[in-house]
Amino acid sequence: MGIVEVLGLAASVSLLAGWRLYLATFATGLAMRVDVLPLPDHLASLDVLANPWVMGVAAVAALAEFFADKVMWLDSAWDAVHTVVRPVGGALLALAVVDPADPAFQVIAFLLGGGAAFAAHAGKAGSRAVVNAGPEPFSNVAVSTAEDVAAAGLLWLAYAHPVVAGGIAAVLLALTVLLIVMARRVIRRVFVRRKAGGEAPPPAT
Repeated sequence: MGIVEVLGLAASVSLLAGWRLYLATFATGLAMRVDVLPLPDHLASLDVLANPWVMGVAAVAALAEFFADKVMWLDSAWDAVHTVVRPVGGALLALAVVDPADPAFQVIAFLLGGGAAFAAHAGKAGSRAVVNAGPEPFSNVAVSTAEDVAAAGLLWLAYAHPVVAGGIAAVLLALTVLLIVMARRVIRRVFVRRKAGGEAPPPAT
């Protein structure tokens, strides 16, 4: 696997960790276990991801995340709990993929992997907060299901065609940053309107 493929794979997996950390962890461990993703010698300690117990826990956690992410406001609580977990997980997954000769490149991969996971997480959490502000729960289920399909599809693409997946990950990262800005504006408007409505004088009787 060339450097371009490795970077594409690292970018894709770390970005997806911000959406579905446990699914990305399970998929990476499975890829290592079946030798689709050979582990670099200097990161041999990360073969723990291919441990059956770790894969089992990741699978159970992925299943729990699948259901929690479809319940209004429970998904936001789940996102809040994983604000630190997902970026760290994304950084470690990037390290599990990258095999640089320069130690400085390892640090860069770790930081960029964590940053990509954090950006994806922030975009997901922000957009979900906007969806939860609506009166009905069906949009929440639709958005969550779309994320499931996108995450599973991009994970498959990351291991089958890492260069293509890396390009898609770059586009998704740019869209995520834009989504964060838009979600911030929408949330601010919602709170301003609610505050203004709460301070309005009662109607005359």
